Amino acid sequence: MAANAKAVTGDAGAKHQNKAVMRVVYVGLFAALSYVVFTFLQIKIYVGADATSFHLGNAVVAIGALLIGGFWGGLGGAIGMTIGDLLDPVYVVYAPKTFICKLLIGLVTGLVGHKVLKIQDEKNGKTLVWKTIVASACGLGINIIADPGLGYIYKRLILGKSAADAIFSLNLLTTSVNAGLSVIVTVIVYLAVRKPLAKAGLLPNLD
Repeated sequence: MAANAKAVTGDAGAKHQNKAVMRVVYVGLFAALSYVVFTFLQIKIYVGADATSFHLGNAVVAIGALLIGGFWGGLGGAIGMTIGDLLDPVYVVYAPKTFICKLLIGLVTGLVGHKVLKIQDEKNGKTLVWKTIVASACGLGINIIADPGLGYIYKRLILGKSAADAIFSLNLLTTSVNAGLSVIVTVIVYLAVRKPLAKAGLLPNLD
């Protein structure tokens, strides 16, 4: 009996350790992916000494949130894109804002997708498509408000009204376009990889 109890305890501990290791691996993976996509695949638009950009880094955040959970997917994306800001002289001052906004994308996408729509349990193909659209649109839609809004507040307080006004409209435009494109990419990629990863036992339990 004691031996059996120890074996069960040992198995539970090993599973918990494996889960923790897999979570760290996934966070690192999505951090790397978001950094690469944001840094090397962006189209930057300069406004004086400031800039905004078209990019698909936010899609990586939403995909991560749907695959491994809102917090962990958001954390991976937030780390990767914050590192991207820190290594860019133009964006370095926005690193704290980036971390907050990208984590928020993950949290909202995960909350809607997993807690509200139960996307992880969905078997019907058509229903899965619209649930993926709704979850990713909610997370990326929040960013349309948060990213330009927090950016404007920062510029208004630190750099002055003229600097804030100069790029606000353009930042709102690029953020909106990024959101729309990111929803499309998120749906395509998530639906493509979800089943193979689940069959391979590489998706965490998100119930």
